[in-house]
Amino acid sequence: MEQEQHHVFSVIDFENTEHNTTFVKFSGYDAVLGKKFEGEVKFVRDTPFGDLIHPERSSLSSECRQFVRSILLKKYNASEFN
Repeated sequence: MEQEQHHVFSVIDFENTEHNTTFVKFSGYDAVLGKKFEGEVKFVRDTPFGDLIHPERSSLSSECRQFVRSILLKKYNASEFN
């Protein structure tokens, strides 16, 4: 019997700068591609930017990229990076 794999995401560290920018370093596992990943995004005016969550530059599967982006936004909006 096959066990279903799930995407994994965890925050490694984050830092807020004096310019109202938040950098978040994270790692995880892309269940579609079967590989681990690590990356960083920066939030500018409540919007996350970074290659790992960019639709055209990401090395993640589309499903995992959307998963990571939604968790980052949820955590940011819940003030978990303050």
